[in-house]
Amino acid sequence: MAQKPSIPKGTRDFNPEQVAKRNYIFNTIRGAFETFGFQAIETPSFENSDTLMGKYGEEGDRLIFKILNSGDYLSKANEEAYDTKNSNKLTSSISEKALRYDLTVPFARYVVQHQNEIEFPFKRYQIQPVWRADRPQKGRFREFYQCDADVVGSKSLWQEVEFIQLYDTVFSALKLGGITIKINNRKILSGIAEVIGASDKLIDFTVALDKLDKIGEEKVKAEMLNKGIPEESITKLQPLFTLSGSFESQIDGLKSILSTSEVGKKGIEELAFINAAISELGLSTATLELDVTLARGLNYYTGAIFEVSAPPNVQMGSIGGGGRYDDLTGIFGMKDVSGVGISFGLDRIYLVLEELDLFPEAVNKNVEVLFINFGDKEALFSLKAINELRWQGINSELYPDATKMKKQMNHANKRAIPFVVLVGEEEVSSNTYTLKNMISGEQHKGSLEALISLVKAK
Repeated sequence: MAQKPSIPKGTRDFNPEQVAKRNYIFNTIRGAFETFGFQAIETPSFENSDTLMGKYGEEGDRLIFKILNSGDYLSKANEEAYDTKNSNKLTSSISEKALRYDLTVPFARYVVQHQNEIEFPFKRYQIQPVWRADRPQKGRFREFYQCDADVVGSKSLWQEVEFIQLYDTVFSALKLGGITIKINNRKILSGIAEVIGASDKLIDFTVALDKLDKIGEEKVKAEMLNKGIPEESITKLQPLFTLSGSFESQIDGLKSILSTSEVGKKGIEELAFINAAISELGLSTATLELDVTLARGLNYYTGAIFEVSAPPNVQMGSIGGGGRYDDLTGIFGMKDVSGVGISFGLDRIYLVLEELDLFPEAVNKNVEVLFINFGDKEALFSLKAINELRWQGINSELYPDATKMKKQMNHANKRAIPFVVLVGEEEVSSNTYTLKNMISGEQHKGSLEALISLVKAK
């Protein structure tokens, strides 16, 4: 019995219509990246494990797909780890490579390796797939594309301002109004951890806080308590959970909360600068919002952090995110290179556009003209015309087999091809073409120039 085909959970096949819609998003994002001066690079699908491990926090490390060593991978396995079922030690001895978890860490590795070839500040964009051993659910996949833009070699906050504008430009071009760009600053979070006496638990604090919109205040507090953050420290956090109002009023509230923290006050200054610039420049369709509970659980962020929310009428997680990282390249031996970057969640953006019916009708550019095949002589005559149509930018093709005309016409209908061309002996001898409109049923006979005019005028 033949095996029933399947694909791994969290992965997908894409049909031609879906690919066309995805390419519409890719091209929109790519066009904005290039307009803003970013240059494209690509990195391998997999990296050395030590490049990736330890860069995303404990939870992130668990989601990295490891690749078994080639050949007899158990021959060099750590015997003690194997006998005691110590998966962490065993993995390091049988797996030297892993699928990339994101595009940022590979980019940091790229910058360090190619530092003598790069002109700083370096603005790069990258559109490639990444893999995470996550639990699949709506909008969350194990294989998905990231669309990243980063700048390294500049500490200027004007970069953060420009990234907010970039988000606004892309989502405006996609006609996706009502999106919210949430911003916070890791210095704010460091300051809060300092004020409540939990600086040594900063990572646990931010990882738990990052789950606030998913699990709620009480469960976040319970997780912090479970991670060893004292109850009295958690009690001091209450003003953070209740902070609300305009960007400016929240800034004022933070000034009161963080009055004794120098790092916290620095974070406030940075946020105020960015907000003032955006207020002056304006945004087309997006809204900038301060969210002091936004943490983003990745360890490498050190300054501004971003997260983009879909319009409120769509139930969807974040559709973009990013932030400032001042020391990411330092882990690869290149100190004092600040960077900042953002990412677009292609798959979630697709689902949002689909739900709101925002894909343009013309996005799936189909074959416009199908030539019916009546035989080799007629097919050769048709292909000469098809060459001209293609040169004129009209998607055209010849049905490959000289089979029953009804079958060929049904093929055109099933593929929603708007025109068919009939070229029989009479058309060949008179150097004419019979064009049939498959929607209206009208037919016109004439020269190739007339055919082209009719198709273009549709």
